[in-house]
Amino acid sequence: MASKGNLPVIALMALLLVACGSPEPQNTAVNGVELAALLAKDSAPVILDVRTPEEFDAGHIPGALNIPHTELEARLEELGPGKEREIVVHCKSGKRAAMASELLVANGFTTIRELDGHMDAWEAAGFPLER
Repeated sequence: MASKGNLPVIALMALLLVACGSPEPQNTAVNGVELAALLAKDSAPVILDVRTPEEFDAGHIPGALNIPHTELEARLEELGPGKEREIVVHCKSGKRAAMASELLVANGFTTIRELDGHMDAWEAAGFPLER
């Protein structure tokens, strides 16, 4: 049993263990302007489009990786090494991207962002598309 004199040391050690534990997932949104600026850099994040292949083929964000949300769990290795890499997830309007984000966090990915307004907003703003 710890003596009263050791309690502050034990409390400090517990705080350090919590602080040094695994990183908390970063789940913030990114808007189209921010994403377009990131795409212009050499260190752009992984852009994960979780729509269907048909939706993807009709037009997608340049450089995006298409893994439908229903296939994501079986295809996580396609996201590449490093679960701390920034991943921007999007779909048409948000529902599928939210499910994909939850799956990524559950599998240890720590830097997940969703595109504000998703593809609907990206297209409405006139940002570039690949076909």
